Amino acid sequence: MDRSYFLLVKVINMRIVSYMLFVGLMSTTLTGCYYDNVEELYPQAVECDTMNVTYSQTIALIMSVNCNGCHGGSVPSGNVRTDTYDGLKVVADNGQLWGAVNHNSGYSPMPKDRPQLNECDLKQIQIWIDNGALDD
Repeated sequence: MDRSYFLLVKVINMRIVSYMLFVGLMSTTLTGCYYDNVEELYPQAVECDTMNVTYSQTIALIMSVNCNGCHGGSVPSGNVRTDTYDGLKVVADNGQLWGAVNHNSGYSPMPKDRPQLNECDLKQIQIWIDNGALDD
């Protein structure tokens, strides 16, 4: 047999082995570490509870997450206090709370330097105010 024949077979075998290694590596790379969470990829629409809006269970939580960092503590920003019912009641009754969170003209939009509250939070705040901003 001719020496060139053996060299050709060797080259072909090396290419086949290289191809198999490449395919194996790519299949492991592309499918081996798939950690996506279905809940994160396809979030379920969360219902907005507008039937059971209370200060203690709804409004206080919205304020805690979005407002109390600046409007709480010993020196609340703008002398507006949102971390207590009494402080929040004042701005709810005078329209300042709704004007600020709804980004109404003439009010400083809140939360400051952040996007407007989501639609559900706004609905819940409006319902609470419309119902008299009760301490419930």
